[in-house]
Amino acid sequence: MESFTDVPRIKESSDIGQQQDRVVTEEEWLQKWKTRQIGFHKEQGHPILRKYLDVLLNGRNGLRIFFPLCGKAVEMKWLGDMGHYVVGVELSECALKEFFTEHDLSYSEETIPGISGAKVFKSTSGNISLYCCSIYDLSSTIVGRFDGIWDRGSLVAINPCDREHYANLVLSLMERSCCYLLVTVLYDSNKHKGPPFYVPDAEIKSLFGKVCEIKCLEKVDDFSDQHKAWGLDYFLEVTHLLTLKSVP
Repeated sequence: MESFTDVPRIKESSDIGQQQDRVVTEEEWLQKWKTRQIGFHKEQGHPILRKYLDVLLNGRNGLRIFFPLCGKAVEMKWLGDMGHYVVGVELSECALKEFFTEHDLSYSEETIPGISGAKVFKSTSGNISLYCCSIYDLSSTIVGRFDGIWDRGSLVAINPCDREHYANLVLSLMERSCCYLLVTVLYDSNKHKGPPFYVPDAEIKSLFGKVCEIKCLEKVDDFSDQHKAWGLDYFLEVTHLLTLKSVP
């Protein structure tokens, strides 16, 4: 993975083109888990979170950390073992059960009042709670607010038409001191329909800039054979830090 200074100088477009109308249904996402089309899952965790963990924690202990569209991310166990309280949300019950099984964690299963058909899986240790439902069914009333958010595969996975709804939800879940680590991807959106979806920096500013300070921490060339197979000739991964602006 190349460093920020080594990435190719590519003119970024603010136009997401045909992706604007692209819709991936909940059934399609569930099917990806059933058929094991889960190339987005990283067995060893994501190096970006390890690299910027101190930025996310900001010297604090015992944080409440949110994993939107969490899948079975191994980092949830890692942060839980550090003494943090982890909350995730994921459509696939299979993914959540696999998380607990693969980490040999015992858990309980409960229904969620007010959300039809939804469940929450809670580790016996009490510091990991994973909600099985649409992320849009959640609210601060149900899950509380968070000191940290790790968003590596969520904003880039949701349908572009839902981004404003998603941003407003995430903002409503942020504590005043929340550190929101957001990873987006850049590529030629005319050559791949997504997901992951192309999210230009200008859109991050449009979605969050009114209430958040936005800092680009890193932009790296993450081009792989998979991206080449998609017909792409470059693929950049961009890490942003979002924090709520101070109230005057």
